Amino acid sequence: MPDMPVLDHILFSQEQLKTRIAELGRQISTDYKGKQPLFVGILRGSIMFYADLLREISIDCNMDFMCLSSYSGTSSTGEVRTMLDLRESIKGRHVVIVEDIVDTGLTLDYLTKNLQHRGAASIEFCCLLDKPANRKIEIHPKYVGFQIENEFVIGYGLDYDELYRNLPYIGVFKK
Repeated sequence: MPDMPVLDHILFSQEQLKTRIAELGRQISTDYKGKQPLFVGILRGSIMFYADLLREISIDCNMDFMCLSSYSGTSSTGEVRTMLDLRESIKGRHVVIVEDIVDTGLTLDYLTKNLQHRGAASIEFCCLLDKPANRKIEIHPKYVGFQIENEFVIGYGLDYDELYRNLPYIGVFKK
């Protein structure tokens, strides 16, 4: 393990991430064949996952981004704010939201209501990490990379106070 004083241990290696993301890409490509979905990456945490996932998508698709905020340090604030919105209308579109981690469910609940109101034909969620033990709202992402315990994780886009996003693996933050 690299010398990382803030890291307790590596949870998912680069190879584990690559393998699982390829599987998700194949599954989504099969499910959306002939539909030309819009993949919406939720910035900033999903950026690495989003880029790698989209390279595994073998069907025609479109890309866009949203930036939402609900965290401060290691804790959810309970309030979701839109910092950057979609550029185009999603009316009648099949939307796949790509998120780094589903934790409380508040962000995905907010997105579901927001995008349904805009007339999306369908909305599904693809998350790299699912942390069901911390749910405040019942949310079940259709596409999940890995389910994890209630630990604070960093790396591969996930941060602690805007640091450690650049790690090529996912590790558990040392308390």
